[in-house]
Amino acid sequence: MIDIKKAPKLGFGLMRLPEKDGQIDYGRVNKMVDAYLEAGLNYFDTAYVYHGGRSEVAVRECLVKRHPRESFTVATKLPAWSIFSPEDRDRIFNEQLERTGAGYFDYYLLHSIEPNNYVTYEKYNCFEWGLEKKKQGLIKHLGFSFHGTPELLEEVLDKHPETEFVQIQLNYLDWNDPVIQSSALYDILSSRNIPIIIMEPVKGGTLAKLTPECASVFDAVTGGRSAASWALRFVASLPGVMTILSGMSTEEQVEDNLKTFGGDYVLSEEEQAAVTKVRAIMKNIPLIGCTSCRYCTDGCPMSINIPDVFKAVNAKRLDPNAWRPKNFYIAATDGKGKASECIECGQCEGVCPQHLDIIDRLKEAVSLFEQE
Repeated sequence: MIDIKKAPKLGFGLMRLPEKDGQIDYGRVNKMVDAYLEAGLNYFDTAYVYHGGRSEVAVRECLVKRHPRESFTVATKLPAWSIFSPEDRDRIFNEQLERTGAGYFDYYLLHSIEPNNYVTYEKYNCFEWGLEKKKQGLIKHLGFSFHGTPELLEEVLDKHPETEFVQIQLNYLDWNDPVIQSSALYDILSSRNIPIIIMEPVKGGTLAKLTPECASVFDAVTGGRSAASWALRFVASLPGVMTILSGMSTEEQVEDNLKTFGGDYVLSEEEQAAVTKVRAIMKNIPLIGCTSCRYCTDGCPMSINIPDVFKAVNAKRLDPNAWRPKNFYIAATDGKGKASECIECGQCEGVCPQHLDIIDRLKEAVSLFEQE
């Protein structure tokens, strides 16, 4: 059983690590990891697919080889989209053990449960398989990450009471979103007293870079705090939240996050009201809800850098007269596929956790940046 009081409130997400020449920059990651551990925190989250598998290798190089195993915990995930036979479960798991060198996983998740993936996990009895790994001492705690509806979450939990924790996407912008439905998912888990791990608390960086209007709302209440800290504190103020994952990419982000959780992080009533006001303002700006997870890019036959294309589109939506978004689009497609080269195969939409209409949004990018 997990004691959430003993778990670190801030988790180190290894999805967006700094790179140099196309490889993870271990020198920088070492510094970031050390600062995080020195603050008394120890939860590291990776997955089989992050950085094309190199994120799990970074666990070995930056943690296992440099710190006592008992000084940190590791979470990683089994990907349904790579399972085509019962043997694939062990093949992937053994590869993860070899990549990380961790010996065992403190937290192991069935990755991204949604209708299609759930069918795969059930077909190959992945919950039962995970329980067997627990008996062998190779997994300490078994859970799953979730990107489905509240109804599906109830169904999975009813069928699998062995679930020890669940990871969901939650942030103040998605709180009442009709697709993500963060608040409904949170309420279900809270009512069952299931420990909750939060992903995308800053929505892939969207809530770290606010418009001047939104930033002024926060500054008028409590000045000197970063936009990201407001997003993290909103989530940290919710009862039942075990750990909040932040995909840290720079030393500055680590420093800011440690500062956020180094003091009183619970929002006051006045601060909660400010968050509500900022949410209302942002909901009036129709941005593409991409979190830059990059699941869409790995299988794109045209090598389109979809997340960065969408960043350019969002920037143009925020300021239709700005010229910088086009320059950003040109840089994002340099040496890669252009939005106009999309063949509408649908691979990207099939794996998108946000259920975005990617093909149509790429057409929007064409109209904004490729037509004079």
